[in-house]
Amino acid sequence: MKAILCRSYGLPDTLTLEDIPSPVPGPGEVLIETKACSLNFPDTLTIRNMYQFKPPLPFSPGSESSGIVKQVGEGVKHVKPGDRVFTFGSHGGLAEERISDARTTIPLPDGMDFITGASTMYAYGTSYHALKDRGQLQPGETLLVLGAAGGVGLAAVELGDMMGATVIAAASSDEKLAVCNEKGATYMINYSKEDLRERIKDITQGKGVDVIYDPVGDKWAEPAIRSLAWRGRYLVVGFAGGEIPRIPLNLALLKGSSLVGVFWGMFTQKEAALSRQNMQDIATWAMEGKISPYISRHYSLAEAPKALADMMERKVIGKAVVVL
Repeated sequence: MKAILCRSYGLPDTLTLEDIPSPVPGPGEVLIETKACSLNFPDTLTIRNMYQFKPPLPFSPGSESSGIVKQVGEGVKHVKPGDRVFTFGSHGGLAEERISDARTTIPLPDGMDFITGASTMYAYGTSYHALKDRGQLQPGETLLVLGAAGGVGLAAVELGDMMGATVIAAASSDEKLAVCNEKGATYMINYSKEDLRERIKDITQGKGVDVIYDPVGDKWAEPAIRSLAWRGRYLVVGFAGGEIPRIPLNLALLKGSSLVGVFWGMFTQKEAALSRQNMQDIATWAMEGKISPYISRHYSLAEAPKALADMMERKVIGKAVVVL
C-alpha cells in the first residue's frame, strides 16, 4: 500500500510517499481502507516531535480519517468488514490502509459521505467538549473565538451560535471573517489591523465576554483574558500562534475568572461514555444539516505534504482534506 511516511522529525517537505506492507490488526484493533483524511493543526506538530502524543518513527501522519473496515482484530464486535466508519488517533491517516483502536472507530451515519465523516469528529468533538463540558456555555452569553477561521475555530463558531450564544469571531483577514459570518458569528474582529481588546470593549459595551475559545495562544491570549467578564471562562485549546503565553495569575483573581484546559484526546479516553454521547450529538446535528464542516480544499495523497505546509502557513480556512 502507499503511505506518506515521517522517517525523521521535520517540516512537511521531509515527508516521503512510499510503498509499504499492509498492516495487520491486533486484539481490539481495526484495519481500515482509508477514503479521506482531514488534517488538523496537531498533525503539523506531530511530524516535528512537538505534540503530546509521540508515535515511534517511522509513522504515517494524519489523526482523523474515514473509510471501510477491511478486517477486525480479536474482541471487536461493534464494527465488521464492509462497514463505513470514521476514526481518529495520533497518526496513521495518510495511508491507503490504517490500523485504528476500535474504541475510537465509529460507524458513519447512513447518508454521510466519507469527506464529511473525516472532517467532523476532531474539530466538532474538540469544540463541543470545550464549550459544553469545560466552558459551560449558556444561551445568551457572549463567546469570543480566536483563530476563528481554522478547523476547530469554525466549529466553535457554529456550535456557539447553535447553543444560543452571541459569537464574536477573531481572525487575521477579512476573507476568513466572511466565512465566520456565514457560520454564525454576529461580530467580527480582524486582529491583524484592529486592536483586539478595544474592539471587544466596543462590542460588549465594556462588559467583556463570558467565554473565550483560544486555539491560538501567543500574543493574543493576555489581551483576550483581560477582556473577560466577571466569572468569565478562558478555554486553553492550543497554541497555533507559536508561543505558549505566560499569563499573570492576578488577572484570574481580578475577574473571578477561570482558566480551563481543553484536551479532547485525553477526554475521549478518560471519559469515554460522555465522549461517545458528545459524538452522537454531533453526528445527529450533522445529519440534520445543523452543522457542516467548511472544506477549504481537497488534496491527493501525494499532495499531503503541501496540505500540511498550507496549514502551517495559515492558508487553510476550515479543513484541508486528503482524498484517496
